[in-house]
Amino acid sequence: MLYPIGIQNFESIRQGGYVYVDKTNLIHQLATTGKYYFLSRPRRFGKSLLVSTMEAYFQGKKALFKGLAIEKLEKDWTAYPVLHLDLGGKTYRNEEDLEITLNQHLLQWEQDFDIKALYTEPDARFKDIIDTVCKKIGQQVVILIDEYDKPIMDALENRSLRDAFRSRLSGFYSVMKSKDGNIKFGFLTGVTKLGKLSIFSGLNNLKDISMDYRYADICGISETDLHAYFTESVRELAEASRLSEEACYAKLKDYYDGYHFCEGSADIYNPFSLLSTLDSHRFNDYWYETGTPTFVAKALAKGKYNLENLTLDKVPSTVLSGINIEDIDPVTLLYQSGYLTIQSYEDRIRMYVLKYPNQEVERGFMDCLSKVYMPTLNYTSPFAVYKFVEDFEKGDAESLMKRFEAFFADADYEIVGNAELYFQNTMYVMCKLMGQYTQVERHTSNGRMDILVQTDKYIYIMELKMDASADEALKQIEDKGYAKPFAADPRKLFKIGVGFSSETRRIKEWKMA
Repeated sequence: MLYPIGIQNFESIRQGGYVYVDKTNLIHQLATTGKYYFLSRPRRFGKSLLVSTMEAYFQGKKALFKGLAIEKLEKDWTAYPVLHLDLGGKTYRNEEDLEITLNQHLLQWEQDFDIKALYTEPDARFKDIIDTVCKKIGQQVVILIDEYDKPIMDALENRSLRDAFRSRLSGFYSVMKSKDGNIKFGFLTGVTKLGKLSIFSGLNNLKDISMDYRYADICGISETDLHAYFTESVRELAEASRLSEEACYAKLKDYYDGYHFCEGSADIYNPFSLLSTLDSHRFNDYWYETGTPTFVAKALAKGKYNLENLTLDKVPSTVLSGINIEDIDPVTLLYQSGYLTIQSYEDRIRMYVLKYPNQEVERGFMDCLSKVYMPTLNYTSPFAVYKFVEDFEKGDAESLMKRFEAFFADADYEIVGNAELYFQNTMYVMCKLMGQYTQVERHTSNGRMDILVQTDKYIYIMELKMDASADEALKQIEDKGYAKPFAADPRKLFKIGVGFSSETRRIKEWKMA
């Protein structure tokens, strides 16, 4: 089987014999029930392929759709002129970058439809192209805009540049509303829905289908798709990985499944990671390797965020549906960029609970956070995660605690702000990273935390207290009966009390019992 990894052109996929997961019934549904749409999905989730498929459909290329659902649904196959604007594929570092990209597309359209440019401003040229094409061809135009938000997302930390991009794009996109009579269909995609930027003020007729149940799997691969298209591929992967088919399906689910784009939707697999795994016959972190949420991680570190609450606190739908670019909530950006997804919805209070979609995303995000909270935690240093894990597995509690002491003494505190919150978040990331290799559980309450680590031979119960003695931490282990569930367990049990100083931001003392 040929897998279209990195191929975003529908015609190339169909003519090249690559596997194509059929979503054309949903495209037909969009085309026949509405006119202007917006869809937000994380990167590498198939947005560009969806737009390319729409382009071929509206161009009337019936032969490309042989055997697909839309072949039976569409009767007319009318060919419409399509204006396809793709703002992805480059980094926007200055105003000229955006001007060049817009000019390239405008020039191409003018050449394609033999139009002489009468204006210099992009929005005026865009408006003239729509009018002229409609008059020349005798058909309304279709406008498809992919990665509409890419320039602004590239300039998140540069307000003046961001405002310049906003001004240019707002004027450009608003042409669609002013030329409504000459437009058959309009579709915009992006990673985020940007609020309070006036980007959508001229396009208030867009229907946002990002959290519409009917289109939850319009991008991505569902469990049904996996079994319908990739049974043989999973069988080959299972054999290469020395797993049973049942275990292979379970591992694929743990690694790459778990996305929900509305309440009650089925799990959706990340298509880039899934196809990469099936193609290479190897489980790996494919999606995360294509980019890191460094800006988000820094925003979390600078703000007053308890990282554990990212998946514990309830959030309203307004947090998920749009980003206020002037006051960015990292939770919104994490959700829309795919690092968090919907776990459940409480209808009574209209609030969502979020989660990490799968192991690949959680592991990658924790690795990114570790570079912000724990820059010394690299594989060549004495504080590499695997060295802590080795201490746990060897039962060397003395070495383990000395390593923890040295780690906090060597940490960089310039970006961490509140000492107690830094301590909590650092231990949260540390435990998440160690949890890749051994069983780690954490429970927090009012700044106190207990950590339970289990290996095949040892059990560790660690109580860490802020501005309190190690004896007080040990007393809490006893008073709360943390060790009782392991009374009959043959493994050696370590009870460790740790006192952390908010003044020195170091471990003040620790004791074992």
